[in-house]
Amino acid sequence: MSRRIKRMNPKPRERDDSRPHQARSAKKAGPRPGGKPGGKPGARPPRFPGERAERRPPKAELERAASAKPVEALLPTKVQTVTVTADENNMRVDRFLEARFPGLSFSHIQRVVRKGELRVDGKRVDSKDRLEEGQSVRIPPLKLDAPKAAGPLSEAAQKTLKALKEMTIWEDDDVLVLNKPAGLAVQGGSGMTRHIDQMLEVMRDAKGQKPRLVHRIDRETSGCLLIAKTRFAASHLTGAFRSRSARKVYWALVPGLPKPKQGRISTFLAKEEGEDDTIMRIAQHGDEGASHAVTYYAVVETAGNKLTWVSLKPVTGRTHQLRAHMAHIGHPIVGDPKYFNIENWQLPGGLQNRLHLLARRIVIPHPRGGVIDATAPLPPHMQQSWNLLGLDATRFDPIENAPEE
Repeated sequence: MSRRIKRMNPKPRERDDSRPHQARSAKKAGPRPGGKPGGKPGARPPRFPGERAERRPPKAELERAASAKPVEALLPTKVQTVTVTADENNMRVDRFLEARFPGLSFSHIQRVVRKGELRVDGKRVDSKDRLEEGQSVRIPPLKLDAPKAAGPLSEAAQKTLKALKEMTIWEDDDVLVLNKPAGLAVQGGSGMTRHIDQMLEVMRDAKGQKPRLVHRIDRETSGCLLIAKTRFAASHLTGAFRSRSARKVYWALVPGLPKPKQGRISTFLAKEEGEDDTIMRIAQHGDEGASHAVTYYAVVETAGNKLTWVSLKPVTGRTHQLRAHMAHIGHPIVGDPKYFNIENWQLPGGLQNRLHLLARRIVIPHPRGGVIDATAPLPPHMQQSWNLLGLDATRFDPIENAPEE
């Protein structure tokens, strides 16, 4: 299949990114702190050089948002029928329910699917089955399970809580952003006993509410992972992802030099099941299970002609999208065990053979006003590579100029 790569028009601008590890909340409009006299009050001045000041929403706006009732009305009290949207194409049945109705327990989802109460085009399905755009889904009445009482933490739970706190790069009453380390899964799987979803059990509040995953990143990918601490936040953040109001930026190290240096990759992706593994393959429009996937990429810096640091902005959120797309254009991500397909390519000495992919930044509207803007630092194995290759992590990132769609 021929590649479809379009150039991205660069419009460089200066940006202060002297801190590798940063999180902020800002309104899109309004003067910056320390700017012209007469600016709006309420901004916290920077604590030290290079830090962006924090802009908070107006007090009246926060009060109105705080008084709003959590969006629990989304849970149907009677049978309803919904249509699978384009963004939900190829989504698993259980993930579909999680996204549509934040706060539903795993056991409740499995129960309604197992009993056949949920139907797709009138037929019974399994929780792992994939949905297709336009399908009709019959959803039975749903209810939240009774919350578990939050008791005193055991010594093991206290260690888990400490580990989560050490990962935290942003937190308030509604939202948590973690810097997930490479190698730690977001959700459980076969033979997996430790993962983020299980670790969040130790953060149940006085009402028994457990923080909820809003999105996922691959096990070997490190970086920003957004967590909702309340049902109210989960509903709003999930809606932001569904409407593509969330902006994500990834950093990767790839062999060779992509040409053009900035562009757009547009393909269809479909899951291919193997005996031992599952990968996403480049597909044709109309293929069974195929979903449209769009990624913008930009070269940030090169290390000779051997390796290139690229910045990536996914418009869609398909499984393994960035990894499959970079392999498709002939520049698979260094250390990728699934998609690195260059024969006889030798890893330069001193670099670790681990996936060089970082969920660098996430920008998303805050459920109660303002904007969450969190940035994760390079993980140790990527920092080692940057140091050995002489790459400057404070360079301007041209992906800033990529379109939002």
